[in-house]
Amino acid sequence: RSYAVSEKSAPGTGIADPNKVLEAGRAAAKRFMCFDLQDLADRAEQAGADDAAGAVAGSGALPFSRDDFEATVRRAGLGVDASLRAFALGFDAAAQAPAQPAPIDLSRPVPAAPEQAASARTQPLLDMIRRDFPACAQPMLTAGVRRQLEFQDLAYAREYLDRMKALRDLDARHGGEARQWELTCAAARYLATAMAYDDVIRVADLKTRATRFDRVRQEVGARPDQLVYTTEFMHPRLEEICGTLPAGLGRWLENSKSFGGFVERRLGKGRRMRSGTLGGFLMLYTLAGMRRFRRATLRHQIEKAGLEQWLDLVARLASQDYALAVETVNCRRLVKGYSDTHVRGGGKYRQLLAAAEKLAGRPDAAASLRALRDTALANEKCGPMERQLADQLAA
Repeated sequence: RSYAVSEKSAPGTGIADPNKVLEAGRAAAKRFMCFDLQDLADRAEQAGADDAAGAVAGSGALPFSRDDFEATVRRAGLGVDASLRAFALGFDAAAQAPAQPAPIDLSRPVPAAPEQAASARTQPLLDMIRRDFPACAQPMLTAGVRRQLEFQDLAYAREYLDRMKALRDLDARHGGEARQWELTCAAARYLATAMAYDDVIRVADLKTRATRFDRVRQEVGARPDQLVYTTEFMHPRLEEICGTLPAGLGRWLENSKSFGGFVERRLGKGRRMRSGTLGGFLMLYTLAGMRRFRRATLRHQIEKAGLEQWLDLVARLASQDYALAVETVNCRRLVKGYSDTHVRGGGKYRQLLAAAEKLAGRPDAAASLRALRDTALANEKCGPMERQLADQLAA
């Protein structure tokens, strides 16, 4: 299904549980019938309500025959063949609908690490994963390497594994093997997302990929002879613009009131741009091509400094409280997306790191930090988390 904006921008995993829809349907309907109408519409190549009409007819809830429904479609005279195909699919789906629809499986298991790498140049990375890391962490490490390769390059993926080796050694020194390598497994996921952050360069890359244009054409049902133009809404912040520049220049412009006023006047309300036109595509394609200079940008310097601070804190806490160190790693979950979503999550994340230091030494430190993180994920504002921390420290 299509996700709502509120689901995408939620502090944590905002995707609503689709099984709640099944529960509501069973509670509210005299006879509940459940199947994928969008899939039927796609198969019939017909966007409309014809599949739903077919489902109503197939349910037998109304005192009309199938012929009566189909005659109505023919009298309309618009896209009759496609409408009848969609109607037939809906009719058959309703007739075959199970009395109790099966719950939707929400599990997303990480694919196992492959036996062979996709290319000879990445094979040493896969060999390193299999040789130097526990089996439980290997699938996530493989996914992490793929993400670094997509984000930057081979050297960056090797840097990810080098950092992970240091964390694996830290884990081993503090009893990680007896704890099923909990710290290593958590770090494999969140270090990967921390290193492959969402910046303007990555967003431009995602918006100009051929696979994205193909997916849009497929979703709108465009014919081969039709042109499809995608309108992108762009609302870059001053920090994001300066973040794409060399670190020195970016810092200077970020502190410039005149430049900040210029950006606010020109981009304060956002802009719409067609990525399918030559001008729009070339602008985004040029931005995406800046990945080769990413390591010299202001944004990369900021992200790298924050990463080092996080890992240093984890290393200090691991020697005092292993469970608290694991929860500190998991706090990285709050940082996601870009623009306002990234700013909100980043602010909460930094507050949680400060809270971890304050809680260190307490017997319930790990549980307290986990509770704070859950509160931060459940609330858009920082107030509830701050009040909860104050109560914990006062106890």
